Amino acid sequence: MPNAQLALIALAGFAAGAVNALAGGGTLISFPALVAVGLSPLAANITSTIALCPGFLGATYSQRSDLRGQRKRLYLLLPCGLIGGVLGAALLLKTGERKFTESVPWLLLGACALLASQEHIRRVLAARSAGNSRAADASAHVPLWLMLVIGVAAIYGGFFGPGMSVMVLAVLGLAFDDSLTRLNALKQPISMTVSCAAALLLALRAPVDWKVVGVLAISALLGGMCGGTLAGRLSPQWLRRVVVLLGIAVALVYVWRAHLAPTAGAAIPAYH
Repeated sequence: MPNAQLALIALAGFAAGAVNALAGGGTLISFPALVAVGLSPLAANITSTIALCPGFLGATYSQRSDLRGQRKRLYLLLPCGLIGGVLGAALLLKTGERKFTESVPWLLLGACALLASQEHIRRVLAARSAGNSRAADASAHVPLWLMLVIGVAAIYGGFFGPGMSVMVLAVLGLAFDDSLTRLNALKQPISMTVSCAAALLLALRAPVDWKVVGVLAISALLGGMCGGTLAGRLSPQWLRRVVVLLGIAVALVYVWRAHLAPTAGAAIPAYH
């Protein structure tokens, strides 16, 4: 791959890492950039999943103090994330290029809808936790429906990651009367488990350009570090709106291409 394309990937990775740190939705930047330099949509999705995985490790580590007292929740929910992430990645590998490309517009629009709802969900959860006068009991029963829904969200995350964290935070807020800070901290290791499980299977089973992964991963980590220093100077709400508009624009481009070339990618087989 030419150095100019690697430079574009590095720039996109830096922007994705910064956006993830500030507002979320960085994959909506890295994914179209990878497609723009010549990767197929399926390869771009796999590359993003593997390369952006370390960012979840940093987020989990930074909020580890808010995980105190939530050990039972982790013991029950992390296996759901692990299994769901593997199933989602396996489904991605079996889908094949043509079917995945056909689903990209709807996946992007779904991710945009989830990202757009993130601030509203946070406001609702914050108001709920503020009105909860009693201390939360983190050893309380973890409902079976929550484990099932986390598993479904993890399958989505393993297949196509953007927006998964919003889904996880929303269902945790429905299940537990706890502060938004603690629920957000609980969300991080669940998202990390899903991402790492999917990334590991994809790395073992799919053809991966490790040079591209390395450039994207390093630049995204640097972008995340810089994004953290800009917190408070930039408006996450406006940044999130820009990312949502970008995602919608990319989705519309895919819809347009599908109508112009409906047979594109028909001969590309699934990974095995």
